[in-house]
Amino acid sequence: MNSTRKTAVVAGIFFLITEVTAILGMLLYRNSVLSTPQFIVSSSMDDTGVLLGAFLEVLLAIAVVGTGVTLYPIIKKQNEGMALGHVAGRVIEATIITVGAISLLAVVTMRQGLAGTTGPEAVAAATVGQSLVAVHDWTFLFGPKFALGANTLLLAYLMYRSRLVPRFIAVLGLIGAPLVFVSATAVLFGVYEDLSTIGVLAAAPILAWEVSLALWMIMKGFRPSPVLTGVTQAVARDVAPAAA
Repeated sequence: MNSTRKTAVVAGIFFLITEVTAILGMLLYRNSVLSTPQFIVSSSMDDTGVLLGAFLEVLLAIAVVGTGVTLYPIIKKQNEGMALGHVAGRVIEATIITVGAISLLAVVTMRQGLAGTTGPEAVAAATVGQSLVAVHDWTFLFGPKFALGANTLLLAYLMYRSRLVPRFIAVLGLIGAPLVFVSATAVLFGVYEDLSTIGVLAAAPILAWEVSLALWMIMKGFRPSPVLTGVTQAVARDVAPAAA
């Protein structure tokens, strides 16, 4: 297996990790801290779901950065500025995700000293807990929605122009990226809830893009492209008239 093929496989694995960790992490959160307003003072709830969810989000953040760093040496040959922007965007996305995980871990830390509290103290503690949960909710919007939309647009465009993967896969990204960004904007202004039916449907194309991209890179690798020989399309256009 040559280095280019290995790069495709590693990048594909990173993309699959982002999907699995994001979905499982959210399910763990929704069954504990996100669905129980009094979680911070409850003595009957278990912290395990939150701790596992946070751990999965750490893995998610690592995988998100991994997708950008792994693909950079390949896609920079198509457009170095956009490829660098993709890496920077992935770092920002991962940072936002990490902040969200830390906010829920703070709830767990506070709960260790507040579990079983009653009366006005319990009300105040619950308010603080819900504030931290709200921070996570906003990071979920700005990281896996706004930042993801911008990052996907960059990568899908580079994949479309370079033809490293079939164009129908790149088109999924070009459709899904603006769609998820517009959906996030609608959620931001209260048009509908993030995890509503409309919100989930709006995220479907970008999910299809990431899964199909990952599977193609793992099973097929990159398609033959001038990018892989170090000759970009722009260079090819400049050389052709001179040769003539």
